[in-house]
Amino acid sequence: MASITRRGVTIETIGELPAPGSKAPAAQFAKTDLTTLTLADLSGQRVLLNIFPSIDTPTCAKSVRRFNEAAAQLDNTVVLCISADLPFAQAQFCGAEGLDRVMPVSTFRNREFGTDYGVEMTDGSLRGLLSRAIVILDETGTVIHTEQVPEIAQEPDYDAALAKL
Repeated sequence: MASITRRGVTIETIGELPAPGSKAPAAQFAKTDLTTLTLADLSGQRVLLNIFPSIDTPTCAKSVRRFNEAAAQLDNTVVLCISADLPFAQAQFCGAEGLDRVMPVSTFRNREFGTDYGVEMTDGSLRGLLSRAIVILDETGTVIHTEQVPEIAQEPDYDAALAKL
């Protein structure tokens, strides 16, 4: 398990991020139209998994905006913004913000994502939500970059993630 903090209080996650060089665990998500998306559907494309607790928090919203801006410059790359938020809230946020280059997806139907990727928080006030992390997959579904953000309110290292793409 990974240890992260929230306002200086230690929070544990259920495991560790997938190791670079390993195959990404299978995953499926609910899209904003409530249809299902799997990572297998994205085969042949690079995939950036922007994982966070809730789109309705300032830091999470910043990461979605930042990756939406960057996505315009990325060839053959899909940016998934992943949280346990309901798809309706994700669609409302992205619609109101005009964010159309990222794909918000929810784990509300498939909670095993948090376990399989080691990002479900197991204690603290955010228990059951996903920690803030970045996982990047190449076209074959191999993990090429990961970052578990150490303090939940901290933004991910955008430059390091984007450099891998």
